[in-house]
Amino acid sequence: MDKSVRVAVAQFAPGTDKAENLEQVRALVADAARSGADVVVAPEYSMFTPPKFDRSVADAAEPLDGPFVSGLLDCARSSGVVVVAGVAETLADDDHISNTLVAAGPDGQVRAVYRKLHLYDAFGFKESDIIRRGDIAAPETFTIGGLTFGMQTCYDLRFPEVTRRIVDAGADVLLLPAQWVPGPLKEDHWTTLVRARAIENTIYVAAADQAGPGGAGNSMIVDPMGTIVTALGERTGTGVAELTGARIASVRERNPALHLRRFSTIER
Repeated sequence: MDKSVRVAVAQFAPGTDKAENLEQVRALVADAARSGADVVVAPEYSMFTPPKFDRSVADAAEPLDGPFVSGLLDCARSSGVVVVAGVAETLADDDHISNTLVAAGPDGQVRAVYRKLHLYDAFGFKESDIIRRGDIAAPETFTIGGLTFGMQTCYDLRFPEVTRRIVDAGADVLLLPAQWVPGPLKEDHWTTLVRARAIENTIYVAAADQAGPGGAGNSMIVDPMGTIVTALGERTGTGVAELTGARIASVRERNPALHLRRFSTIER
């Protein structure tokens, strides 16, 4: 039987009310599940997003056994899907926090965790004032329907070696929550880089951005040939696509770039 999974990107504009943000995630996940989704990807900072990035993000942070992640697990359980979303995670030994992705499974267990490696110290922002970058470790993945999923966050998209390490860990699909801040040419960068990561690695990329005003929107799912198979534009909602192992195999037969490459990635 062919490997096949239905994946949804969920786009909305999180605010500073964590309970309301969780309810929006819950509603979007329920909508995607009704469309047959097995995995739903929500944006970076789904838990809490202030109008201006400041210490309020740290004040709102929770441990991974806190109320928000518990709510994600309950949402995954009740909808029967894997839910991936961005949270602000407290760190026991630091007044900084972690920008963390959690994959909540329908069995009520966390399937994988990813802590953002490259912080957004660019375009006039300095995320590292509040966030501690994640430690370099073996990528955590999870498998649904015979396809393997990996995760990375927003600004990591500008570093192709991040995705390559995830693919080397066996991922067929990259899940990419983001708060891609709008700005001159930023929307063009977003589409170009999402498609590039799919093309150069011959994988699917499911990129879930925040809606405006905090994000540029245009959440999308891109196939291994770089074709955008669903996109949300500026609207709040979900977009669902079927991802298949047959499509990956077909593209890799025509374009065996992973096999032909002569370089690997190393830590710096």
